[in-house]
Amino acid sequence: MSHSILMQSINRFLYGPTPEERVRAWQAKLRAESRKLDREMRQLDAATAKARTTVKQLAAKGDVKSARILAREVVRSNKQKDRLSVSKARLGSIGTQLTQQLAMVKVTGSLQKSTEIMKLSNSLIRLPQISQSMREMSMEMTKAGVMEEMLQDVLDAEEDEEISEEADAEVDKVLFELTNGKLGQAGTVGAELQAPQDTLEDEETERTMEQYRQQLNGLLSS
Repeated sequence: MSHSILMQSINRFLYGPTPEERVRAWQAKLRAESRKLDREMRQLDAATAKARTTVKQLAAKGDVKSARILAREVVRSNKQKDRLSVSKARLGSIGTQLTQQLAMVKVTGSLQKSTEIMKLSNSLIRLPQISQSMREMSMEMTKAGVMEEMLQDVLDAEEDEEISEEADAEVDKVLFELTNGKLGQAGTVGAELQAPQDTLEDEETERTMEQYRQQLNGLLSS
C-alpha cells in the first residue's frame, strides 16, 4: 500500500469521509428520493385516471352524490401530485447547491454553510414520502457544517381545511369537465339527472367507487 493511500485510510478512519465523498453520497440519495417521487406520481396518475372514468359513469347514471364524493378525491390527488412535483424540483435544487459546494471545496478545502440548502431541506422534511431520509441527510449536513441545527418543523396542519374550503369550487370544475357540462359549474346538479338505475349495476359502481377511493386515499396518506 502506497504512503498516500495509507494516509487517506487513516484520515478517513479519524475524520470520516472527505467533503467530496459526503457530497457525492448526498447527491446519490437525492437522486434515489427523486426516483421514489416519480414512481409515486405515476401511481397517482393511474389511480386518478380510473377515478375520473368512474366519475363520468356515475354522472351518466345520475348518481350525483357519489360522483361528487369521488370528484373530491380527484381534487385531492391533483393537489398531491402538484406537491410531489414541487418537492422533486426542490430535491434537484439541493443537488445543484451541492454541486456548487464541490467547486468551493476545491478552493476552501471545506464545505460551507448554506441557508438555501437548509430552507429547501426544511420544506422537504414535511413531505411524508421522503421525511425520514431528509431528516437523516439534514443531520449529516448539520454535522458537516452545511446547515445549522434545524428548528422544530411546523407541519401543514391547515391542509385539510384548505382542501375543504377550495374543494367545492374545484369539485364543481372537475365535475363540469368530466361530464361535459352536465354537472358542476353550470348548476345543473339536481333531480332531472336521476334515471332508473339497475340495482346490480348500482352495487357494482358503488364497489368500484369505494375501491378507487381507498386506492387514492392509500396513495395520498402514504
